Amino acid sequence: MASGDDSPIFEDDESLEKMTDLVAVWDVALSDGVHKIEFEHGTTSGKRVVYVDGKEEIRKEWMFKLVGKETFCVGASKMKASINIDAVSGFAYEYTLEINGKSLKKYMENRSKTTNTWVLHLDGEDFRVVLEKDTMDVWCNGKKMETAGEFVDDGTETHFSIGNHDCYIKAVSSGKRKEGIIHTLIVDNREIPEIPE
Repeated sequence: MASGDDSPIFEDDESLEKMTDLVAVWDVALSDGVHKIEFEHGTTSGKRVVYVDGKEEIRKEWMFKLVGKETFCVGASKMKASINIDAVSGFAYEYTLEINGKSLKKYMENRSKTTNTWVLHLDGEDFRVVLEKDTMDVWCNGKKMETAGEFVDDGTETHFSIGNHDCYIKAVSSGKRKEGIIHTLIVDNREIPEIPE
């Protein structure tokens, strides 16, 4: 099954279909968290089922056309997603996931330019902090944080709290046009390394 790839190919197999019609799984990182998208395609029954984070979003039975598109929403921001079903050869099908009209790969490449992500461990709990650079919105474990912006000598600081921990994201110019602005997360006066998604 696929995980992170935007075009897995699976062959139709009668014995497999009796166990499950699950043909593709994707993990999609959005600002409010990483969402698991699962797709069932029953090529003999015509069934199509889309699950987002284990919750059924779409169910269609007895679809006579085995190729097509299923569109649904993902995450708190109701991001538009589509699964395209294409015949490759005979009874083989290709399933591709699009997010906001872009292939998953292109969407993730663009997302890495428009967001910063940090993962940290505080008080025995894991936290995923995401900065949306275009809006300066800060998300923590799926919730949009209340923030306060402040101008400082060398840039800006966006302050927020995680529990009783003081946090801020410092934005400073790199001095290089191609690099642009560098964002750094500081929690309790220590820098947290960014993780690529």
